[in-house]
Amino acid sequence: MPAYPASWYAATAKNAPDLAPLAGDVKADVCIIGAGYTGLSAAIHLAERGYSVIVLEAERVGFGASGRNGGQLGSGHRKDQRTLEEKLGREWAHRLWSLAEDGLATVKHLIAENAIDCDLKPGVLHAAWKRGEAEWFEAEAEHMAREYGYDSLRYVPPAEIGSMVATTRYHAGLLDSGAAHLHPLNYCLGLARAAIAKGVRIHEGSRALDIAHTDPARIRTAGGTVTASHVVLACNAYLGALEPRIAGRIMPVNNFILATEPLGETRARALIRDDVGVQDTKFVIDYYHLSADHRMLFGGGENYSGRLPRDLAAFVRKPMLRVFPQLADARIDYAWSGTLAITMPRIPNFGRLAPNIVYAQGYSGQGINIATLAGKLIAEAVAGQAERFDWMASIKVPRFPGGTWLRYPGLMLGVLWYTMKDRLP
Repeated sequence: MPAYPASWYAATAKNAPDLAPLAGDVKADVCIIGAGYTGLSAAIHLAERGYSVIVLEAERVGFGASGRNGGQLGSGHRKDQRTLEEKLGREWAHRLWSLAEDGLATVKHLIAENAIDCDLKPGVLHAAWKRGEAEWFEAEAEHMAREYGYDSLRYVPPAEIGSMVATTRYHAGLLDSGAAHLHPLNYCLGLARAAIAKGVRIHEGSRALDIAHTDPARIRTAGGTVTASHVVLACNAYLGALEPRIAGRIMPVNNFILATEPLGETRARALIRDDVGVQDTKFVIDYYHLSADHRMLFGGGENYSGRLPRDLAAFVRKPMLRVFPQLADARIDYAWSGTLAITMPRIPNFGRLAPNIVYAQGYSGQGINIATLAGKLIAEAVAGQAERFDWMASIKVPRFPGGTWLRYPGLMLGVLWYTMKDRLP
């Protein structure tokens, strides 16, 4: 069985199941391809509706971004509500917010109902990288309370932000007490155990090689086939060449995270006073929080090709020390990468490839919340209650210019532009 990539998450994984590859020809009502948040959430919600479900995972449960991300369980979508109102209109922005709130509640419900031990802690602080963003933050808190009835946002003025996060880099903050942070791999493993307890069959080391678009469909792996009335593509950034028709709507992006040595509770809480997750407002954001054993888990930097930095620890240590120069003496115990998928508008891409084949992808850095929601909406769609899924699928998510071959150069030009803007006052 493949091993998990080395990370602090893998080193502290709890009760990872060891699940046999698919062997032989089997049948199920639903075959789900991918055992991350989307696939496992769909499996749980489908099993609760009485469907027989098989999940095929090419590697291990949570092997991809679901087991390697920054652990930030955010509210809303990747774009703020005022931007969504401008792009999509007020009604659609409100519906997107309502769905995201359902996703957040679903994550917390699944954790509580299944007693998933994943270090869930409340609060995410958005930190203003530029002085001019303070006014925007204050207006955002007022807008969300007035227009959405969301009173969990608190504006943190310039005089207070330095007492919450021990850095001089930030000019103000926006504290979201409805958001949270957690151990992403242990959350994913908990979902897998919950699914198995409900009768879901999960096969690791079972890469889907092709799908016969018939009714019922047939999914082939190296060890056998699954015949299923419905197919769910829950591959996200790891879709590869399995389904070219949707590959061009997402861009795989590599993110990088490190974990310091244990700092001790006193030193750790001196860095982040209230033990909340933190993310800044740069285009390529820094995001971080404290682990249960008082390490700094810091994510920073990204790239858009299969080639990773030679020294991941040094690569991420640079932005960490820009925020926390006082950690210059801290040993780096782990450094790892993970691949997520973004879309052009940073809105997730839902859709159908056939009446019996559905997919969801492109969560653009908001995957813990929105991918879990996607699994729930997929289960509704399979069960014939497709209103919410079909509404999400109606949102136009264009292909990246140039398709899968030429999307990288175009995106890199945009990234260079926004990176330059991040460095300006």
